[in-house]
Amino acid sequence: MQLNYNGLMDRAAWVAAGVRLPKQDWKAMCAETAERPVWVHFGAGNIFRGFIAGLMQALLDAGEAKAGIVAVETFDDEVIEKIYLPHDSMTLAVSLRPDGGIDKAVNASIARGLVAADPAQREALKAIFRNPSLQMVSFTITEKGYALRDMKGDLSPLAAADMAAGPAMPKHAMGIVAGMLWERFNAGATPVAVVSMDNCSHNGEKLKAGVTEMARAWQDRGFVTDAFVAWLEDEAKVSFPWSMIDKITPRPADSVAEALRAQGFEDMDAIVTAKHTYIAPFVNAEIPQYLVIEDRFPNGRPPLEKAGVYMTDRDTVNNTERMKVTTCLNPLHTALAVYGCLLGYEKICDEMRDELLVKLVRRIGYDEGLPVVTDPKILSPRAFIDEVVEQRLPNPFMPDTPQRIACDTSQKIPIRFGETIKSYMADPDRDPAALEAIPLALAGWLRYLLGVDDAGKAMAVSPDPMLPMLTEALAGVTPGDPASADGRLDDILANANLFGVSLVEAGLKDKVAALFREELAGPGAVRATLARHLGA
Repeated sequence: MQLNYNGLMDRAAWVAAGVRLPKQDWKAMCAETAERPVWVHFGAGNIFRGFIAGLMQALLDAGEAKAGIVAVETFDDEVIEKIYLPHDSMTLAVSLRPDGGIDKAVNASIARGLVAADPAQREALKAIFRNPSLQMVSFTITEKGYALRDMKGDLSPLAAADMAAGPAMPKHAMGIVAGMLWERFNAGATPVAVVSMDNCSHNGEKLKAGVTEMARAWQDRGFVTDAFVAWLEDEAKVSFPWSMIDKITPRPADSVAEALRAQGFEDMDAIVTAKHTYIAPFVNAEIPQYLVIEDRFPNGRPPLEKAGVYMTDRDTVNNTERMKVTTCLNPLHTALAVYGCLLGYEKICDEMRDELLVKLVRRIGYDEGLPVVTDPKILSPRAFIDEVVEQRLPNPFMPDTPQRIACDTSQKIPIRFGETIKSYMADPDRDPAALEAIPLALAGWLRYLLGVDDAGKAMAVSPDPMLPMLTEALAGVTPGDPASADGRLDDILANANLFGVSLVEAGLKDKVAALFREELAGPGAVRATLARHLGA
């Protein structure tokens, strides 16, 4: 069985293998998308292919949509060249049940994948943006994809180059989007919704800030008109809805690929691109999934609520996202990531059998997070965190790794921990200096950045855009020599860009520094520090 249009002609074999197949005519969907595009998505990776594309597949199968999605890759061209093209942009979605079983479905809702850096494909994308039928542009490019500036507030070289060169062929994702909207403005200025679906607080706000900063820079240089910037900033014309997304989607697992090959699926091998993207023709993920979107679409939208999406108002999205990202899932994930690497774990589920780490995440989530979470009403925070701690994280068949979760941690810290610290600072009845588990997580992250595990062995540190700066700031700090940290953390812990708040102002600087020193004491010091402060 080959995953492509021709391979699906033998439907009996796929059905016999337990695969749910698309009901729509794929070629008709592609033709409709080419004629009347409705949805463009930036970020052609795993969560898009395994979750978001599945939503559109459900609408196509139910006859609620005719056009599919156009996927655009702004970071890694190999994703399109080596995964999309050979498989006609189709994905084998593999859902991993806690009992070890797997559910399989083909998502064939992506009409085509485009490489934004290719001039010819960029022209095709411009034509799509000029089409009045386009209703929504969505994103899963990770939080760092929106950033135009570094932790010091300086423009990145890529963003600065785009601002200087204008909208003709920008390279930064925010420049590409701003350039596409300039095309749409000049073609009649039909309204459109621009929707971040990334895992970060106030994601629509971050997206709007990046796009409009780029547009204003072009305005200042005379590349675009004042009228364009006014249109872009008018939410009745170009909306930037907020959203909350949740579905744990690990890198493709060799064990899943082997199981698929044993069933007769061909060409299921994962690849690692030159830019370290882990991707395969299949996407393996957990079954639970949540998507909550602010319902502001000035040019209409697909009926996403019929695919299980919660369509609601901004306050509800904000409260739901805040519930998940600052308390019920993401901070637990980050704490498990850094300590899992330090303690030699290779799977998140294995960490959930470590009594100390379970105590840590329970303390972060239940004791320190839940008291300051606003109930979004559409989902129960207590039920949500119960599902995370008792079912989702311990799922032994989810091949997720602390090393994957540890990627880009500097971009996550301000939201996953900083927002809770801010809530304590804003509440006269709470003292942020009384926090214990969150400081442990922050100290563990700094200890992780040294690249030496708790056994004293060299350890790979996952990619992070701030890693060079942080490594330089921590140069000379040595595990086994706590005194080497003296005075080295002052600037880091005072950096509000890094933590979302100055830890000096929060009264946590000395506590985090002391925990960090404890974890430097020598082999075994990390686990000993956790045991000392978690009462084990």
